[in-house]
Amino acid sequence: MLLPETKEREYRFRLALRMVLPIFALILSLIVHTFTSDNHTQSNSFYFEAILILVFSIYFIFYLIYEGFETKITNDVSNVFTREYFYKYLKKELKNTKEYTLLLISIDNLNEINSRYGIKNGDKVIFETIKWIGEYLKEKDISNFPIGHIKGGDFVIGLKGNKGEYKTIIELMCLKAEDLKINDIEVEISGSMNDITLSKDLNYLIENLFELKINNKNSKLIANIEDEMDPSELESYVVNAINRRDLVVMTQDVFEHGSAVIKECFIKLKTDSGKILHQKSYMKILDKFRLMIDYDLMVLEKIVSRCEDSNKEIFAISISPTSIRNPLFFSSVKELFNKNSKAKNRVIFLLSENEYYSRINKYNSTIQALRDIGVLIAIDRLGSIHTSFLYLRDLDVDIVRFDSFYTKDINNSTHKNIIDGFNVMAHKKGVKTWIKMVENEDVNNIAKELEIDYSQGKYLAPLEKE
Repeated sequence: MLLPETKEREYRFRLALRMVLPIFALILSLIVHTFTSDNHTQSNSFYFEAILILVFSIYFIFYLIYEGFETKITNDVSNVFTREYFYKYLKKELKNTKEYTLLLISIDNLNEINSRYGIKNGDKVIFETIKWIGEYLKEKDISNFPIGHIKGGDFVIGLKGNKGEYKTIIELMCLKAEDLKINDIEVEISGSMNDITLSKDLNYLIENLFELKINNKNSKLIANIEDEMDPSELESYVVNAINRRDLVVMTQDVFEHGSAVIKECFIKLKTDSGKILHQKSYMKILDKFRLMIDYDLMVLEKIVSRCEDSNKEIFAISISPTSIRNPLFFSSVKELFNKNSKAKNRVIFLLSENEYYSRINKYNSTIQALRDIGVLIAIDRLGSIHTSFLYLRDLDVDIVRFDSFYTKDINNSTHKNIIDGFNVMAHKKGVKTWIKMVENEDVNNIAKELEIDYSQGKYLAPLEKE
């Protein structure tokens, strides 16, 4: 048991004891008074009843104290429902309602506010932001709605009706929030919205809200308009596909000096009915069910078997960095490459990670061990996420690939100069460079002008099914 739990129990016990003592004293005084003022001998039932009253009084007070702590339904900082109570409340609502909408509102810069202005000011921002949201919705004749604190600066609101009824109101709210300041502290708000047409499972709905918010970073609020598969059904499809090792491989050629030297592999899972599942829809499910290593090994085995059919192509596949850092995955990769000598130096692991891994020396040692057995390592999305730049700086790798954000507008002198700078930096470190989404001749010529090593895109080669 943790110290806070122990102290919590001690506090409850002392509080209950202080409440019990007056009752105990009153009952004891009653018994003493009865003995001293009445000459008649008391019956046995009197003693029994007195003891019962005392026992039940003590039990009742202890019960009230402990149950009272357990049934707190509002958060101390925001004064909205706690997550536990909010979930209970919404589950009842969803059972009894045919149309119901959930809205996620996030204070995106809460961590920055806490660091810069202090935790007390962060708490005040939370309270005032929720108050502002409540007042705004009240102006739109929306009241008596449940709102719960899910985590950090994330809150979910429940609204009766379908999302179409609220989409305009909520988008206007997010636009109005662009100028929101609390005590001169800028507050950045974003959100997402779905309804029970997706699923009636509350856990799925709330997870989907966070996915929608991440997938739509460039919009302040996007409702889930697309017709999506039921989450529980999708999970079943993914797990079964992994168990059957049923996947589809699409490839696109990558060119060096006009010759195709690499095939990037795009993986899709296939259901037992033949339906194709795209990576965007199932990657989070792999993490949720701890299947990422199984998936990565399944893909790698498929690609290594391709190496046996050809002596030329190099295959590039995206591998989760968490898999690479797992000793069991490394052992399996080593065993697989020892059995298949043709795969040596013909498989590229494409790595992309949003959060920087702090134990960088250990990570670099693992990468060097992979390179020693014949795996080529490429850092993806250079220029888009800060970790890619840090990994180029701190890790010894073979290739870096620029993010497509710059490629799309490479004619812009600023973007061109940024790509040129990254290109020079990588070459100085002995790392080859790779540009993707070459969609026309102009981009292809610029890539040649900048002396980027590898080029990829629809202008050069189509996407093909293996």
